[in-house]
Amino acid sequence: MSDPVLDFVSCPDQQGKHRMAYWSWGEPSAPHVVVCVHGLTRQGRDFDLLAQGLVASAKTANLPAIRVICPDVAGRGQSEWLKDPMAYQFAQYAGDMAVLLQTLNAQQPIKRLDWVGTSMGGVIGMLLAAQPLPTPVHRLVLNDIGPVVSWASILNMKTYVGKVGKFQSVQEAANAMLEISKGFGPHTPEEWLALSKHMVRSVEEGAFSLHYDPAIGVPVAKITQEQALAGEAALWQVYDLIQCPTLLIHGAQSELLSVSAVQEMQQRGPRVQVVTLEGVGHAPTLTHENQIDIVRRFLGLHA
Repeated sequence: MSDPVLDFVSCPDQQGKHRMAYWSWGEPSAPHVVVCVHGLTRQGRDFDLLAQGLVASAKTANLPAIRVICPDVAGRGQSEWLKDPMAYQFAQYAGDMAVLLQTLNAQQPIKRLDWVGTSMGGVIGMLLAAQPLPTPVHRLVLNDIGPVVSWASILNMKTYVGKVGKFQSVQEAANAMLEISKGFGPHTPEEWLALSKHMVRSVEEGAFSLHYDPAIGVPVAKITQEQALAGEAALWQVYDLIQCPTLLIHGAQSELLSVSAVQEMQQRGPRVQVVTLEGVGHAPTLTHENQIDIVRRFLGLHA
């Protein structure tokens, strides 16, 4: 299967409703669902290679079929943009994902739910894993994220989030994204272009822009250091409620997640297992076979 199925779910917000897109890989009737959620300015197609790898692994290992769901969080990719820029908050995102899970469960009862979250997607995963869902999160993968987000990385986000630009080609957009994505680790030009092509949209003939709402940058620009510290304290409380087995994939050169934060995550809450990737910062793309294999093994999708 080389292409996922695109579908939508209607989610409530303070201004009414918006449509959230999600990409589906694998067997629609599979009772084992793996949800993969992307980072702040990314979109669900980031997980194409991971999703294909997980679906194929289950089949090769003669395990029950799985379904991999990769949402475009509101304001990104094929999802609708929110009317109020300040609605781009974790409470809205977690609420949207709860609606998505309800919809999937109505289509086919979910017997096992796993979550893979990169950066922002990991925070959403923590929020849901701490809740008594109808089908609780069985295994949680946090991709270079935890309760602590360094102030330096937030300051860095303020410099680029919301600046969607205008480019004459997809390659030019890919080159621009590479400049702000050094932490993703080494990729060949072909790999980087494959990761980038779903990140752009045509805005007029011969012109492209990044595929997210520039207003996502509004809440980021308003974050103060005091608010960041308060958010960190609240997230630690959430983290301490998580009981499912949890894996942290940590980029050794991550600006966002410090070694001291990782050590504290090993001593509190779910006491994460940690795999550290050398030569990578924030955040691993989970597109290379060694990274896919880390997720595969943690989820038990291997012979």
